[in-house]
Amino acid sequence: MTENSATDSFLAARDFLLAHRGEYEAARAGFTWPRPERFNWALDWFDRIAEGNGADALRIVEEDGTSRGVSYEEMSRRSASAANWLRAQGVAAGDRILVMLGNQRELWEVMLAAMKLRAVVIPATPLLGPADLRDRVERGRVRHVIARTEDTPKFEGVPGTYTRIAAGPDVPAGWRRLEEMYRADGNFSPEGGYGATLASDPLMLYFTSGTTARPKLVEHTHASYPIGHLSTMYWLGLRPGDVHLNIASPGWAKHAWSNLFAPWNAGATVFVHNYARFDAQRLMAEMDRGGVTTFCAPPTVWRMLIQSDLTQLQSPPREAVAAGEPLNPEVIERVRDAWGVTIRDGFGQTETTLQVGNFPGVPVKPGSMGRPAPGYEIVLLDPVTGEESPEEGELCVDLRPAPAGVMTGYRDDPERTAEAMADGLYRTGDIASRDADGYLTYVGRADDVFKASDYKISPFELESALLEHEAVAEAAVVPAPDPLRLAVPKAYVTLAAGWEPGKETARALFEHSRAVLSPYKRIRRIEFAELPKTVSGKIRRVELRELTAAGPAGPGVEYDEADLG
Repeated sequence: MTENSATDSFLAARDFLLAHRGEYEAARAGFTWPRPERFNWALDWFDRIAEGNGADALRIVEEDGTSRGVSYEEMSRRSASAANWLRAQGVAAGDRILVMLGNQRELWEVMLAAMKLRAVVIPATPLLGPADLRDRVERGRVRHVIARTEDTPKFEGVPGTYTRIAAGPDVPAGWRRLEEMYRADGNFSPEGGYGATLASDPLMLYFTSGTTARPKLVEHTHASYPIGHLSTMYWLGLRPGDVHLNIASPGWAKHAWSNLFAPWNAGATVFVHNYARFDAQRLMAEMDRGGVTTFCAPPTVWRMLIQSDLTQLQSPPREAVAAGEPLNPEVIERVRDAWGVTIRDGFGQTETTLQVGNFPGVPVKPGSMGRPAPGYEIVLLDPVTGEESPEEGELCVDLRPAPAGVMTGYRDDPERTAEAMADGLYRTGDIASRDADGYLTYVGRADDVFKASDYKISPFELESALLEHEAVAEAAVVPAPDPLRLAVPKAYVTLAAGWEPGKETARALFEHSRAVLSPYKRIRRIEFAELPKTVSGKIRRVELRELTAAGPAGPGVEYDEADLG
């Protein structure tokens, strides 16, 4: 298959999904993954749709209100200059580049440039510290680093012979200035010619967020993320010309999902609002000013938004979705009442693209994360017997054949890869239930589900119940040791504005728990605290489980239902 036919097959698959927006059954039945032998998304897709295209590919609104758009055509030319300059700095096909930039124009230019060079990108959030960077440089075998000037001191104690490139003013000694790339030729010729990139060539290496263990190194190819995110494009409901706002930090997979591949697969504008501190009113004002039509945010942001006056948004987006962790039904109801838009939940991982979702035009069942995406077949495995279960079990992706959006494996960890992808299934480590209509509902991480009095408890279900109370901004439920029941549900609660921690608030939450939950599921203990999170914003329940196993921090910190009546 030539590069032109590869592009044409990608375009045909993309157009099929666009044409069947709102027709889930037809999309599921008729969609097939394009499987080109050779494919370079930056050269064969982005540059093709960028030719003569003056529409904004990227628009960034800064903290001070200034806004700058970059057209598709300009982005293509700038990324070509970046590729030529990086090649002159020694970046070659197969080299690994650690990219640690913020939401700045250079990030997108460098990503496209690396693809054109067939270099491998290791995305990294600027929130990482020296210890994390040492781990990434060593295990990632990094040859080049591109970072903001303000982050260059973090690398002083990170050994290695990697090329150091800095973006921004006052570049320190030993670092090369990234902005020099704009002086390079804007016409790029790939090494080996067009069509030299194998679709199976590695493209990205992601260090996972590490909610339960040491971060794994997830490998994606020139097919798995660029082509695989056709499923994400379909879930987001993107159309050509849309203005898409996705709130995600650079360095994490969701940023590539919805700030790079999915919107540019659709021919939409990536809209970014840079802010020093989250301000719901300001965000909604910028959404109105920027004409945002599709909006994706993690549950943490949605929970902060409903603490504000949602009616301040004059032109709600056509599509609203949530990802990263399951979204609680209470939040969905609040947004629907204010905006007339139903937030559609979805499920995927760094290891994959969108696997399961509530898709445009399809009825949403409260609490459900939806049905399998076009191109994905989902199997539930009983975690005890390992047999297929029709109703509940570990959510697995059928790899017979593998969807385009599944990783090749965990780099340099064949044992973990073999375990995760045994018997023709990719095991997600997440438990889900399935109803008679095929809708899947998230139960929890396999490590998070626990038993109390021999009843199985889903932390997510209890957390959703707590969030229905106006006092609760965030909650995480873990098992607490109990001499009679073995374990009881304990909730760590972050309070909403205007509420104070203490016996009266705890009593109100216990009463709410008794009113909305079955007796065996009731919250038995409460502790008010800020929830520990990974740098990507996910709650570290493993840390809370360890803390709980060690006992309460001190007198008056933990409240027991039995003591308050």
